[in-house]
Order: sequence, then structure tokens, then C-alpha cells
Amino acid sequence: MRRLFISAAHKSSGKTTVCVGICAALRARGRVVQPFKKGPDYIDPLWLGLAAGRPCYSLDAYLMSGTEIMEELARRARDADLAIIEGNKGLYDGLDLDGSNSNAALAALIDAPVVLAIDARGMTRGIAPLILGYQAFDRGIRIAGVILNQLGGTRHEAKLRAVIEHYTAVPVLGAIQHDESMAIVERHLGLIPSNEAHTARARIDDIAASIAAQVDLDRVWALAGQAPPLPAPAPMSDAVHATPVRVGIARDAAFGFYYPGDLEALQAAGAELVSFDALHSTSLPAVDGVFIGGGFPETQMDALSANRGLREALYDAIDSGLPAYAECGGLMYLARSIGWNGRSAEMVGVIPADIIMHRHPVGRGYVHLRETGRGLWPRGGTDPTAVIRAHEFHYSSVENLAPDVEFAYEVERGHGIDGRHDGIVYKNLLASYTHLRDVGGHHWAARFVEFVRRCKTSRRPAAFVKGLL
Repeated sequence: MRRLFISAAHKSSGKTTVCVGICAALRARGRVVQPFKKGPDYIDPLWLGLAAGRPCYSLDAYLMSGTEIMEELARRARDADLAIIEGNKGLYDGLDLDGSNSNAALAALIDAPVVLAIDARGMTRGIAPLILGYQAFDRGIRIAGVILNQLGGTRHEAKLRAVIEHYTAVPVLGAIQHDESMAIVERHLGLIPSNEAHTARARIDDIAASIAAQVDLDRVWALAGQAPPLPAPAPMSDAVHATPVRVGIARDAAFGFYYPGDLEALQAAGAELVSFDALHSTSLPAVDGVFIGGGFPETQMDALSANRGLREALYDAIDSGLPAYAECGGLMYLARSIGWNGRSAEMVGVIPADIIMHRHPVGRGYVHLRETGRGLWPRGGTDPTAVIRAHEFHYSSVENLAPDVEFAYEVERGHGIDGRHDGIVYKNLLASYTHLRDVGGHHWAARFVEFVRRCKTSRRPAAFVKGLL
């Protein structure tokens, strides 16, 4: 299977724009491209998925075993012509001194040629020791080519090409001139999610045209073909459930942070996912449970607040015992209010707390959790107290929380709600800043669906009429 790992010397080098452009440009040529993103991320995969016309899946060595990563890569790309994996940060950046969580380690694991996207602003001869140093640092990593980015004109490009050709044996696959129109607008968590950018499709088309004109796509295609074959993925078992359940899922400009693999795991466990728009749907669809993921509710807080019908329906349903799960942005929406830039807007109010936005991250990165025993769908098994690895990205904090709130998790690494706890439990609602991944030994999706199923079976038929009609 053709595959290529696109990384950089450091973050903000433009590799996401390069990856988006290559995916869209090759798709325009009739190629089927399967995108992947290293590490925990929601925003870049939204753009990559839109560019490729296929969901983008995350490969995370901190949360997934090497075997699981290889299985995921082979399974998701089995019907594609090419797999493109975008790294995060720089090629050798990672959590550990030994680089076990680095982009280079992932590229080595999946045996993929590496292309470096290099922000070459202000560089001429100095680009040679940069490339040579990256080659020498780990001889096991094959840097198959470079794509020069943010160039200052054709003269600048000619100088860089001459230097690289003279001092190195690394081919230049493309040279992209500085162009403000190619930038994807940034925000405090990174790139604006594609589900919120109304002009995302047009922007991707423009990027694709620019990449096609400035990157040698034929050479990129040929390099990707140098990757050795992958082992065949293990067959997936088809589970059959006697009692299907309907799970409402918020999908709109405020909420869009969902891992495609997790949504598929919910469906595999027997959930029919029923989308609703928290900004415009005035009532909750007829569902047995609700999942509200992350996003940027603060940027839509006026519209969310104005939609009183849905806010009241959610409050009544959850307060009456409707099973619900909320992550980060979902937690913020279910609180009493969101305060941002000196303003405050009323939210659902089922969580007895207020949300305050901050200029700097409150919790960001991987988290380690232990279950308290008060969660709604505990992991069970031989070691129910084992550490749960997950991640968080939030610029908000929970304020004025009621003192008698119960928590599903103790936080051993990370921040969560207060630095010590996460996972607010209220009736059949679990709301946390933590984003879970349905990977490895922590298959939360099936447990949540089974919890929804048990609640559906045990409750009275008319229990949620007020919340659903």
C-alpha cells in the first residue's frame, strides 16, 4: 500500500496546508486518498477528511499499541490508493527523551517514507545543515524528500534548490511561494474546524490548485510507492444486538469534535446516531441517549443561548434520567453559563456550575485517570482501577461548582475539572473535560451504548415525553 508520512522541522511549518492540498489535488486526479493524523487532534482531521472525501483517522502511539496502529492503518486504507499520514509538531518532537512518542518513531513503525515540509522564510545556505542534521540524527528514518514552504519568490526558490542539490541528496518535491490566501485561519486551539468554516470547500479547492501547480505530485506518488507492503488486517467481527438504541449527537458549528473511529464503535455496539443541531433544532429528536462532544461553544454562545427550546428539552430530559455523555464543549454547554470576553450567556443549566474562558490553556495534553467507582459505565474487567489514558484541550474552567457533586475519575496526570477530579456525574449524565478514545483496553463506546440500552429497558415508556416532544 502506498503511504507517505508528512512531517516538519517544527510546528507551524504549514504541513497541514500541504497535506490538505496534496489530498485534494490527488483526489481531483481520481486517486483514492486515505488521510491519517498523528496524535490527539480533532481540527486538522476535519480539514484532511474534507479534502480527501473520507474520514481522517488518528494514530496515537501514547494511547494505542504498535499492533493496533498497524491494524488501524491497514484496515482503513485497504481500499485506498494512497495513505497520507500527517505528523504533529516536528519530526523528532515527542513526550519522551528516547523519542518513543515522536513522529519519527511512528514513521519507523509503519515503515513510511518521510517528506519534510520546511518553512524556509529567511533561509538560504542554512537549509543544508538543517536537512543533513535531520538525516544524521536517526539513520533509520528515511527522509525521502522536502517540500519548501513560504518562499519569498522565484529567486529565493532557485537559491534553495541550488543549495540542497549541492550539499544533500534529498530531492525537492515542491516549492510553495508565500501566499496569504492559502492560510487556514487560526484560533486558540489551532485551526478553525472545517465544519464551522462556511468557505472551507472553496478554500480547499484553492489550496489544491496551488499545491498542484507547485508540488511534483507524480514524484510524490512515486515515493509513496516505495513503502513495503503492510500485513493484512485482522477481520472485524460483526456484533448483532437484539435491542438497538438511538443516540442523539450534536453536530453543528459549535460541536464537531468526534473521532470517526469512536462513532463507528458506537454504531458497531448497536447505536443509531441521530444528529441534531444545537443552534437551530428547537427540540430534541426521539432518542434513548445523548452524546455532545467537544467544539467551540463559546464562539456560538449567543445562538446556543437563544435556542431556548432545545436548552429546556435537554434540561428536562437529562434531569428526568436520559443517559447522556458530554466531553469538554458538551460539558460547557450543559453548565449554567459560559463567560467569555466580559460577557456571559445562559446555557442548559443541568450541571450546577458556570464556565469561564481564559486566554491561556487550563488543561492541555494527555491525561491519566482512575475510576472512582461512581461512574455510570465503569470499565470492569480484571483490573477496573487501571489507569485510563486520554487527552484534554480546554481554555475554560469550571467555577461555582456545587460542593456535593460526584466525580467519575481521579486525575493523576492533567487538570480535568479541578486538578484532582474529572467526570461530573449527575443522574445518568457523565460530563468531563477529558476526551476518551475507543482504543486498546478502553472501549468506552460499547459500555456507554450498553448503559443506554439498560436504561431504555428499565425505564417507563413515557419517562421522557416532555424532553423529547
